[in-house]
Amino acid sequence: MSKNLGKGSEIRAKCKEKLEKFGRIPINAYFCSQNYFDMQQYQYHIFAPYRVCPLGAHVDHQHGLVTGFAIDKGVDLWFDINDNSHVHLESKTFEGLVDFEIDAPSQVKERHWGDYARGAKYALKKRFELTHGINGLIQGSLPVGGLSSSAAVLIAYVMAFAKANDITLQPFEVVKIASEAEREYIGLNNGLLDQACIALGKKDGLLFLDCDSNDWRIIKRNPEMPEFEIGIFFSGLTRSLVNSDYNLRVYECKTAAWNMLAYTEQPLKTFDKTFLRDIPKATFEKTRIAMPARFARRAEHFYSEYRRVRQGVTAWETGNLKLFGKLSFDSCESSIHNYECGSPELIAIYEIMRELSGVYGGRFSGAGFKGACIALVDPAYKAEIEKALTERYLEEFPEYEKTFQAFWVHPDDGARFVD
Repeated sequence: MSKNLGKGSEIRAKCKEKLEKFGRIPINAYFCSQNYFDMQQYQYHIFAPYRVCPLGAHVDHQHGLVTGFAIDKGVDLWFDINDNSHVHLESKTFEGLVDFEIDAPSQVKERHWGDYARGAKYALKKRFELTHGINGLIQGSLPVGGLSSSAAVLIAYVMAFAKANDITLQPFEVVKIASEAEREYIGLNNGLLDQACIALGKKDGLLFLDCDSNDWRIIKRNPEMPEFEIGIFFSGLTRSLVNSDYNLRVYECKTAAWNMLAYTEQPLKTFDKTFLRDIPKATFEKTRIAMPARFARRAEHFYSEYRRVRQGVTAWETGNLKLFGKLSFDSCESSIHNYECGSPELIAIYEIMRELSGVYGGRFSGAGFKGACIALVDPAYKAEIEKALTERYLEEFPEYEKTFQAFWVHPDDGARFVD
């Protein structure tokens, strides 16, 4: 039982109030035992997986090529549909309650976990009339950091609000709506990588997405490919991309593109319409020496990552996991030296991974600001890898003894309703 349940009369009053207003006692650590209600009390259940990106890092916002997997850990949203416009949400991961009207104008952000639900409402209301809210409970299955938990949450809310209002969305529509919510409401200048992996992923293949044309396909795993599992190694640090240098890197990439256009006397586009994908690599080679070095490094990452993704897709199609893994390692090297992301903790994990037997390849997960590293691993070496990595990392960073964690996951299907 929750330690807060000692406040008996206050708890009973709160529960009675919520019961009268919402038709049930809320499942909240403050009000009730976490096991007080079975999740089966809810009519609907959405699972939105987290994602990992072995190749194609930091390029979706420049309309590059990306790859990724949905994984078998993620966000669960249980909910019922209300016969009015009220949205009431609780979390088993974060404190506090969320209440708002789905048919009301979008509110100013509160810098609270409820902003993601409001963001989903904001993006949907630009396209559809919303009249029905939900009563819901949300829970994440892994620590926040590097697995696009924010995108998973947004996709779950978009799907739930669409269901409540009889709106039929195709998977790529969900991708675009959730991405728009994160850019325009949350304030993260992302591309489509995270949402695409989460909504479109398949357990038996690799997602390959062109973020310029939005063409995508699932490349089935080659029967000759060795078995692998995905290791996720949390540094012990969590991060918010909105408060990191993520947006700054996006602006630096666009500035590099503007430099190239200016030096070659081509017309400039507005900043929001300027992307490195629109500029040939030959133009970069002609102009790189003229632009500030930091902008040249950002562009170098983009063009080299484009090449690595192309090579990686061929390696995946032919079952060459060794080459695919090497390219993932090379991608991380470019993230460190050209894109210049990666905390000392993440770089330490990456450098340890490179030296361990049984690791095909790996890199920072997500934007590379705190968070986690991911690795493609031979399952026969799992125990040795986890033991050696944990010991060596904590020797260097003993302050994370209580927060460093290792998890093993598999590719999975994308966001879906669970029967």
